[in-house]
Amino acid sequence: MPQRILRLLMLVFAIAVVAGAVVLWIDPYSLVRAEFTRQRLAAGLSKTSVVIDDHRWVYAYSNDAPAGAPTVVMLHGFTGMKENWYPVAHRLRGHYRLLVPDLPGWGESQRIAGADYGFVAQSARVARFIDQVAGAKGGVVLLGHSMGGGIAALTAARYPEEVARVGLLDAAGVRFADNRFGEQVLAGHNPFAVRDASTLEHYLGTVYFDVKAQPTIPWPADGIYIARRRGDAAFEQGVLDRIGRGDERFLPGEEAAKIRQPALLLWCRQDAVIDASALDLYARRIPQASRVLLDGCGHMSLMEKPDAVAQAVTTLIERGQARR
Repeated sequence: MPQRILRLLMLVFAIAVVAGAVVLWIDPYSLVRAEFTRQRLAAGLSKTSVVIDDHRWVYAYSNDAPAGAPTVVMLHGFTGMKENWYPVAHRLRGHYRLLVPDLPGWGESQRIAGADYGFVAQSARVARFIDQVAGAKGGVVLLGHSMGGGIAALTAARYPEEVARVGLLDAAGVRFADNRFGEQVLAGHNPFAVRDASTLEHYLGTVYFDVKAQPTIPWPADGIYIARRRGDAAFEQGVLDRIGRGDERFLPGEEAAKIRQPALLLWCRQDAVIDASALDLYARRIPQASRVLLDGCGHMSLMEKPDAVAQAVTTLIERGQARR
């Protein structure tokens, strides 16, 4: 290779390194967002945003579906984000229209200081999102994981015209059997808090049972993520005060008795967050629901067992029965 070309390549490489360092210095979280973009593209999803009332929503979506196919809306959990649903979305894409939002206050969606992000307020926002964005006659298939499951249950109960079918995965909102996570929440702690490498490891070990399914967060992304979670600590505590310790913490389960739509209840036997006893508690209130209890996974069923989750969702859509 001629010496001049080699020097030119070295110069281009040096400029790229410096430019990357400058970008990370200005916006450290850009590295994490770049990885999320890679995951979204791999799942075959696009991304856009919409302003509804006082919040700007950011959501991933796919319109790659047969004409008249159902619209599926997927809600993430506490400390979660739309990216948690990408493995399932990848498996459903091409069959159904997909909408995968960051809930207001979380991920890339807008957060307003002092706003209410509890079950009741978020369920009203989700109903507005469905009305404004989904445009689905007869309602959508609404899926919710963890906190998102509590929101989905409340939305299906209070806004039945917007929800044709509902799926609750490892859903919050009922008084499940005591476990360490629940005891810590009731004691005023945030068991999901991430402050350093040790608490990050604890967090991942709590929500995942299958070690192979745990996401790897290499340097320097780990430090960037930890800094972001430290900055979110007060917000997380405020939300947990409402959905884990406040007056509305069991409201989703109480109002689930009003759900008449076809429904799915899906849990993992080894869930260390929302104990699997919650499945039976919800089932008493939603007797028409199909029940799926998976083995070998923890709280993150949608990431640990995406094939099984996608199959259960497909069954809900194709063969789910309404309550008479």
